[in-house]
Amino acid sequence: MCLARATGIAAGFLADLAFGDPRRGHPVALFGRGAAGLEKFTYSDDRWAGVVHTGALLGVLAVVGAAGERAAYRRGPASVVALTAATTFAALGGTSLTRTGTRMTDLLTHDDVDAARRLLPSLCGRDPAVLESDGLTRAAVESVAENTSDAQVAPLLWAAFGGVPALLVYRGANTLDAMIGHRSPRYLRFGWAAARFDDALNLVAARVTGALVAICAPAVGGSPAGAVRAWRRDAVRHPSPNAGVVEASFAGALGVRLGGPTQYAHELEIRPSLGDGPAPQISDLARAVRLSRIVQVASAVLAVSAACRSGRRVSPRW
Repeated sequence: MCLARATGIAAGFLADLAFGDPRRGHPVALFGRGAAGLEKFTYSDDRWAGVVHTGALLGVLAVVGAAGERAAYRRGPASVVALTAATTFAALGGTSLTRTGTRMTDLLTHDDVDAARRLLPSLCGRDPAVLESDGLTRAAVESVAENTSDAQVAPLLWAAFGGVPALLVYRGANTLDAMIGHRSPRYLRFGWAAARFDDALNLVAARVTGALVAICAPAVGGSPAGAVRAWRRDAVRHPSPNAGVVEASFAGALGVRLGGPTQYAHELEIRPSLGDGPAPQISDLARAVRLSRIVQVASAVLAVSAACRSGRRVSPRW
């Protein structure tokens, strides 16, 4: 059955490559609405309330994923391929990421700052009203870097090693982190569990992404040595144990400097500098988008290969 899982992952990746995220009825959006509805009953300005909220939602996903995969294994390889492909397609966001990054590049190239500000929330949670062209460019580069890991590499790796249940739990945790895992007054304590669990799930994937960035850097005229140097020197100073790795790797590979003052809706963060060189220009954003796509393809190849070698062999009676 490991070949069926690998085939499903490949099919899901190709579907995302061809179609991107559906505009309506996206399963992740449906989960988000359900999580927001549950929050009306579970919210309290308390860490334990957040643990219950996060655990309940992810527990449901784990049970649904395990039951679905068990049923698919009983029906045979074709069902495993179909279920894995559909779940992988729903979980991936790499094509939408690169399309949005490309759109941002085009808007900034034509100096359409107002439209770029309207587009920025599709990439990250920063306050676009305070950003001009250079700030929008930096925000987009950093978001493309971080989401290359979160939206593509991590879900592919969880699909390869944990199957449908792990993939659903990962995507649910990542969605909850985006919803409640930030340091606003409302979510500082309630969102703590979601943020920490998402950090744990992305720990390996972020470092795999950093390695792939270094390997793939020459494809966009970048520096593998620069990527590794910035990762080793600068990543540890970033407040996120995972975003720092991928953002520093991208900065070093592209020869630019990321980080600095970062305005969110709830607070201003002073981020450390990542990488050497000048602030990113619009041309660097275009290179970051291309590098992201190349890393995404490389991670898909890696995940399919890993699934072929280590996918669980499950008895039809399981």
